[in-house]
Amino acid sequence: MARGLQKPLEIGDRAPQVSFFDADGGEHSLSSLLTTGPVLLAFFKVSCPTCQLTLPYLQRISGKSVRIVPVSQDSHAATLGFSQAFGVQLPMLFDREDDDYPASNAFGLTHVPAMFLIERDSRISWEWTGFHKRQLEALAGKAGLPMFHSGDIVPELKAG
Repeated sequence: MARGLQKPLEIGDRAPQVSFFDADGGEHSLSSLLTTGPVLLAFFKVSCPTCQLTLPYLQRISGKSVRIVPVSQDSHAATLGFSQAFGVQLPMLFDREDDDYPASNAFGLTHVPAMFLIERDSRISWEWTGFHKRQLEALAGKAGLPMFHSGDIVPELKAG
């Protein structure tokens, strides 16, 4: 887990200009991710049960209006196993432990999953830590897509 700031970033804050790495070691800056529109960064650990619950639902709303970018705090191999086990087929980026989790620390993370919707101007317009059904429904409303289906059995709240 990252050693976060005393206070995580909040709605209205400007997101820090950080970089992430893909599975091949290529670097991706936050500013380059924002060139196509708003981005939801979803920081997670593969061993986190709340992350295992949350990420498959986030995948449902990834599209043109909101791009979901999962950011793993684990190795490529562990993250690949997570993706296969939980059916998450979104391209993953990494905040490397070897570098002491620079992005996670810049965002002030204390728990995962930690999610930040970042607008093209780098302002955070939505953020949440953990699983909260109503908050995730509000996020889905921003994307114009349903988060949950009538047959889904999900808890109201699950802490990260």
